[in-house]
Amino acid sequence: MDSIPIEEQFMNWKEIVKAPYDRKSVDAYTRTRVILMNGIENASVLMSHAIERMTVDPEIKRQMAAMRRADSMQQQTINWLNPANQTIIETTLGYEQVAVDLTANLARNEPDPYVKQTLDFALLEDFDHLYRYSCLYDYMEQGDPELIVQGNTEVKPGRPTVGHHRHPDDTMRKHYDKDTADIKTKMNYLTIVAGEQQTELYYKSHGFMYSDELARQIYSEIADVEEEHVTQYGLLGDPRETMLEKSALMQLCEAYIYFSCAQTETDPRIKSIWENFAKMEISHFEGCARLLEKYEGRDIRDVVRADVIEPLVVFEPNKDYVNKVIDEQLDLMPSGMEYKRLSELADTWSSFKFQWKVNRDGVPSEETTRKARDELVQRDQAKNIKEFKSQLAKRTEDVMAGRPAPPM
Repeated sequence: MDSIPIEEQFMNWKEIVKAPYDRKSVDAYTRTRVILMNGIENASVLMSHAIERMTVDPEIKRQMAAMRRADSMQQQTINWLNPANQTIIETTLGYEQVAVDLTANLARNEPDPYVKQTLDFALLEDFDHLYRYSCLYDYMEQGDPELIVQGNTEVKPGRPTVGHHRHPDDTMRKHYDKDTADIKTKMNYLTIVAGEQQTELYYKSHGFMYSDELARQIYSEIADVEEEHVTQYGLLGDPRETMLEKSALMQLCEAYIYFSCAQTETDPRIKSIWENFAKMEISHFEGCARLLEKYEGRDIRDVVRADVIEPLVVFEPNKDYVNKVIDEQLDLMPSGMEYKRLSELADTWSSFKFQWKVNRDGVPSEETTRKARDELVQRDQAKNIKEFKSQLAKRTEDVMAGRPAPPM
């Protein structure tokens, strides 16, 4: 694929702002691709801003400013594809469908066992968020979540949101080794951080727009969980990567995900956007590679260490995979940068007291579920879900009462 020189990438206002997709006829995965690419571009812009503030050389600053401006214009084009008549909750359901099917795709194709485990862990939480927000959609707008997910993603509980609220100590994770990690791992890392970060920011910038107190509370509750996810995912990256190295990998990730989206996009108009922006990102990657060579004396091929990145990122149903992870990992919890069964956690686990503090006056995600129609509520009565909630509540109450857990 050819690249587009940076000076040819700047657009006028009418080129930036294109007609939105039709809310009623859009394919569910076109919506998820729009949401993901908005997050990818946002992450690139924020990373570039952070790097410029820690960079002395004016030439690096100048070139990064040019790439960042093009990325910013791309982000606006993408975000403006969302229609005005798509409600905040409907867009939210799209965000959670991204979280489920993107995370599942990345996990299924992740070569690093620890990174895969971390993806699987959070997958069950975002899967539950989709269900809790579906209950809110029913309660607030009498809406059917199937209109959004279109049968591609199941709407039922995962690891219940009531159990997601952990002490910051329990969000710590190990990082991959930049010198040995597969390029697919690095791309998966950047992709999931971007997606989760955008989700956190969306909930924090829209949740307050409701007058309904319960809606305001559940957005706050889940936004806090997304902050946990962004923290744990962000820590997977190797902090020894230089700023120019990180910037080059980010631009490569943008090109990789745009190209991935273009291969499966069913809307010809939006497919052309993905293809055009992929060419722009190739130019950005080439520019970063030149900076890396000039200022660090490094060949970008020694960073990437691959001729191709396989497989592509694809939005598709992952029902069997998600259900398998639910069956095997529902009761896993993070402790000491590893994952343990709830029954195996020591009484000193920091998150027992943390959950007691944040949940003691009521849990919005639980209250929202009770307000949904019976058919949705009954899904929360599945045996494994009830057992998890009961076990977590008992362990927490025992710890707070000073009652030691029974011996294993």
